[in-house]
Amino acid sequence: MIDAHPYLVGLIGTGVLPSLTPPMHMAEARALGMTYVYRPLDLTALGIDPERIGDVLAWAERLGYDAVNVTHPCKQSVLAHLDRIDPVAAALGAVNTVLFTPTGRVGHNTDTTGFAAAFVDGLPDAETRHVVQLGAGGAGSAVADALLRLGTARLSIVDLDPVRAAALADDLASRHPLAVVDTAAPDRLADVLAGADGLVHCTPVGMAEHPGLPLDAALLRPELWVADIVYRPLDTELLITARERGCRTLSGGRMAVHQAVDAFALITGTRPDPDRMTTHFLDLVAADTTVGPAAAR
Repeated sequence: MIDAHPYLVGLIGTGVLPSLTPPMHMAEARALGMTYVYRPLDLTALGIDPERIGDVLAWAERLGYDAVNVTHPCKQSVLAHLDRIDPVAAALGAVNTVLFTPTGRVGHNTDTTGFAAAFVDGLPDAETRHVVQLGAGGAGSAVADALLRLGTARLSIVDLDPVRAAALADDLASRHPLAVVDTAAPDRLADVLAGADGLVHCTPVGMAEHPGLPLDAALLRPELWVADIVYRPLDTELLITARERGCRTLSGGRMAVHQAVDAFALITGTRPDPDRMTTHFLDLVAADTTVGPAAAR
C-alpha cells in the first residue's frame, strides 16, 4: 500500500547545501511511490547562529516538518531541545534524527546503527578481537559504540587530543563493561596495530580538503582489515593504499547509505531497500562535481 502522507524533512547544519542526503532520500521515496520533500536548512546560508538550534527546531515544527536530520555542529546541542531521546542516542550524547510527533520531539542516532549495519554488510566475517580506531570526535564516538555493540573485545583509541581520547574511552568502558577500551598516543600506533585485527579511521584526513594518509603506509599489513568513514571521495588514499597492501577494506559510503536507510525508516515507518539506496547514492556520487566534507553529511 502506498503511503499517501506527504513528508516534509529538513537537514540542519552548517555548509549542508551540497549534501547528498536529501536527494538520496527523495530518490528512494519516489521509488516507493511516496511524496517526500527533503530540504537542506543550511545555517550558514541562512545566517543563523548554530546556538539557535532550539529556534530552528521550533520554526520547522510550526512549518509542518515531519522530521529533521541534524549534523555538525548541532548533534550535541540539540539534545537540550528534545522531549524524549532514544536510549542509544542518550548514551552517545548525540542526536542526528529528530521526529516531530504528536507527543513531542524525539531524538535518535542513526550514525551508530548505520556503521554497525555497514560493517556487517561489508565485512561480515571480520575478526574483532582487537580493533584500533583513529579519531575520538563525534563520529568516532558513534563508530566506537557500534564496534563494541558488535562484540569487539578490545578497542584502542588513538587521537591527537589525549584528553578527548581518554574521556571517550572512559565513557565507553562504563557502558560496555565486558570490553577492554584503552587509549594510545599517535607515536605508539605501530605498537598498538601490531597485534590488531582491524583499523577504523574516523578523522577528516582523506577528505578532499584534507588529502593524505592518516598513518604510515608501512603499518598496513595484509592480515589487517581497514574501514574508513570518509566517503568524499569514496576511494580515499587510505583505502587505496590498504588494498594495494593486501588489506580487506570498507568504504565510508556503506555507512552513509545505512545511516540514511535507518533515518528514512524512522521518519516514514517504511523500511527502504538498502540495495536500491546504494544505487541512488552511487549515482549521486558519480554525477556530483562538488567533492568536499559538507557533501558527505
